[in-house]
Amino acid sequence: MAYDDGSTEGPSLRIMAPDLSSAPPVFQDALRSIRDARTRSDVRLSESPAPTRIAPFAAAVDGEVIGADVEGTGRFVLLHDPEGQETWEGTWRVVALVKALADAEVGAEDIWADVAWSRLEEALEDVPHRHRGGTVTKVVSRSYGDLDERPDEVRVELRASWTPADAKIGPHIVAWTELLASCAGVPPVPEGVTLLPGGRA
Repeated sequence: MAYDDGSTEGPSLRIMAPDLSSAPPVFQDALRSIRDARTRSDVRLSESPAPTRIAPFAAAVDGEVIGADVEGTGRFVLLHDPEGQETWEGTWRVVALVKALADAEVGAEDIWADVAWSRLEEALEDVPHRHRGGTVTKVVSRSYGDLDERPDEVRVELRASWTPADAKIGPHIVAWTELLASCAGVPPVPEGVTLLPGGRA
């Protein structure tokens, strides 16, 4: 699939769809906004099959944090219904998923869910949106018997959705990659610094 201008690839992501010829121009603009977004270089992005029953038009992106001793994956889904949906309070909806392996000491605290949600709020602070909601789930794996020397393993999952204010979706996927890296324990990238693969500045 190619866009109207014939291009298919941006700086960090290739966006594909089965057929954009019937998609409204505003949805094509939204895909270009995703394609051209300057996301973190330590979060690898790839096209993912989009859901087909929730909205007439959809696109999805998978993300994986790259680096030693970190583990974080996620999914970013953009939904568009030109007629609008009452539960969205608009014609756009972003559905975001983040899965990460958390530090055992930090993840074991009950406050971790609040911390994870606050990181989402911080990531979206300057991104125009409304009607935000979601859940944070934590799973603690503890070993016993011959394996009782293994440290506890804490995995967290954050599911969230929100309604973008317009078709400028680039800032939303940038915020999601920042959230993904943060939940995986990767520090934020200082302004003016570019990360190399592996998380090195």
